[in-house]
Amino acid sequence: MTYVVAENCIKCKFTDCVEVCPVDCFHEGPNFLVIDPEECIDCNLCVSECPAEAIFPEDDVPAEQHRFIALNAELAKLWPVITEKKEALADADAWNGKPNKADLLER
Repeated sequence: MTYVVAENCIKCKFTDCVEVCPVDCFHEGPNFLVIDPEECIDCNLCVSECPAEAIFPEDDVPAEQHRFIALNAELAKLWPVITEKKEALADADAWNGKPNKADLLER
């Protein structure tokens, strides 16, 4: 099983999770992070570090967000690896918890 970054990360992109990842499986896009399912070792360390509570075990991704499972796998092949914490997006706190952000994902 792998972990999946879901919708609430969009427009927040907190990077606390990348610091604890022992296998550097996070990839960074303009306003979203993804987890490479081929690299994730199911250690669970990232889940508690995510201020947006946007990381789920693959089997627990909410039904309405299942498309993020494939999206993480797809974008991990395109985006660069991120291994160090960075500042969140300027308006991350304002976007945290807002629903229906999928259309705002920048590729």
